[in-house]
Amino acid sequence: MTTSTVSIPPLPSEKILPVTDTSVADPAPLGLAAFALTTFVLSCVNAGFIGKGGDFVVLGLALAYGGLAQFGAGMWEFRRNSVFGATAFTSYGAFWMSFALLVTFYAGKLPAETVPAAIGTFLLAWGIFSVYMTFGAAKVSRPLFVTFVLVDFTFFLLAGGAYASMPALSHMGGYFGIATAIAAWYTSARGLLSQMR
Repeated sequence: MTTSTVSIPPLPSEKILPVTDTSVADPAPLGLAAFALTTFVLSCVNAGFIGKGGDFVVLGLALAYGGLAQFGAGMWEFRRNSVFGATAFTSYGAFWMSFALLVTFYAGKLPAETVPAAIGTFLLAWGIFSVYMTFGAAKVSRPLFVTFVLVDFTFFLLAGGAYASMPALSHMGGYFGIATAIAAWYTSARGLLSQMR
């Protein structure tokens, strides 16, 4: 019996990017809309447009739209092989759910002297996460990058306001949050309308 050898051509040295699965519709417009609307309502509270105790109006949104819908968008981004979208939407969806849980069950149990540091650290940690996500957003699109830059400022202003117990900083964070929501709505609408036939 004779043996023969077959030569196999070398694999290409360049990296081959995976093909995005188009059997699932692009969930980014949904995720951005959920983020925008929930951010807008809470930012109206932070800016002082809705009076004391008005943050309860955002709890339903934080759980259902900002939380659950955005979390779902993150899962669909995983299905489409989008690491950035999956990480962003799943994380911010979890942010909104954790915010609702914090306000509903835990914030009232914090000793008064620990509230500034506890809430400030919560917001600071999300600000840090947002900063490195901003570098990823810069590779996706300019409107998304602007949205992330604004959310960075929002988190850091709110964290500073909480740490220093300075309502003026929190109000400024509210205004930046409103700008963030408008940028996210724009990015959502842009993505939605570009895919409609």
